[in-house]
Amino acid sequence: MNIRAMTAEDYDGVRALWMTIHGFGIRSVDDSREGVERFLQRNPGLSVVAEEEGGRIVGAILCGHDGRRGCLYHVCVAEEFRLHGIGKEMVIHCMNALKKERINKVSLIAFTKNDIGNAFWKQIGWTKREDLNYYDFTLNEENITAFNS
Repeated sequence: MNIRAMTAEDYDGVRALWMTIHGFGIRSVDDSREGVERFLQRNPGLSVVAEEEGGRIVGAILCGHDGRRGCLYHVCVAEEFRLHGIGKEMVIHCMNALKKERINKVSLIAFTKNDIGNAFWKQIGWTKREDLNYYDFTLNEENITAFNS
């Protein structure tokens, strides 16, 4: 398994992976080819893929920061490759990349119904925050989320 920085050329493989993940939410603008390329340009070298021999992408994380706090998005591993340490190895890759950028804290959002994801984060030592509320505001109504069934 090859864990490496994600490039814009990985988009088709990453999107193909996203489409296999049950319950995965894909935003029409942010997760388009152009949206992901813009994210990767703003955060060079921080996002990661897990690639099996033959080139198939079986894991991915979009990773970025705002200069103060890092954030992980769309953390996923193909179902048949789970429980082999790939997710943890990708997270470590991102954390090391963020440390090089002098980022001291990292956050992520996991849907409450994502039992597999929430168990993963707890198992690798992340802290679930109980002391805050999360808010968002939609600036672009065309950026809708579609969930895989």
